[in-house]
Amino acid sequence: MKRLRLGVNIDHVATLREARKTIEPDPVTAAMLAEQGGADQITFHLRVDRRHIQNRDVRLISEMAQTLVNQEMAATAEMQEIALAMHPDSVTLVPEKREELTTEGGLNLLGGGEKYNEVVKALKEGGIKTAAFIDPDLSQIKAAAKIGFDAIEIHTGEYANAGPGDKSEMLGILSVAAKTAVKYGLHVHAGHGLTYHNVQPVALIPEIEELNIGHSIVSRAVFVGIERAVREMVELMKR
Repeated sequence: MKRLRLGVNIDHVATLREARKTIEPDPVTAAMLAEQGGADQITFHLRVDRRHIQNRDVRLISEMAQTLVNQEMAATAEMQEIALAMHPDSVTLVPEKREELTTEGGLNLLGGGEKYNEVVKALKEGGIKTAAFIDPDLSQIKAAAKIGFDAIEIHTGEYANAGPGDKSEMLGILSVAAKTAVKYGLHVHAGHGLTYHNVQPVALIPEIEELNIGHSIVSRAVFVGIERAVREMVELMKR
């Protein structure tokens, strides 16, 4: 049976640092402690406006991480250049709006496919695996396969925000999306809005290989420390 990987997103450690424009808390230290807690991957989103993660964080994490490194980024020439220089294990292309608090939805691969084709080709030629952060929409999954992505990351926000009566339906949509992606030869990741309370049903979808979770783990870490917060999430995912 395939072991489900946990990618710990450390963006909001940097958010707290940038609130005061100081040197603490250091997301690089958070990444190292997350690894000690059992994280299989460190995930971060280097945004165009540098609202939280900074270039310095990307460089140090890329150099120091003992696990996998996953860089989330917009499909821009600047981000492509940084990724090729820092060489993370994988890049997840995500949509990006300046006014949003966090990523609000998946990429629309049906429009502007040429842009994604070019970025994916360049990253893969540089030896970097590529994933597309998309909604659990079958047409988007088909487009991701056509463009040449190695994987998709299914946006789980609607599942996470659904009321008790709608959770089962949303879980079914995630399951169908995961099965469809595998049929198209894509690896399947998932993330957004996953917490200690809702992660287990998603973790049970057999086609999903990786979950990327940030806000809930960082929030828990405020009370118990990041090592323990990560360890608790790992245990939940194992059950």
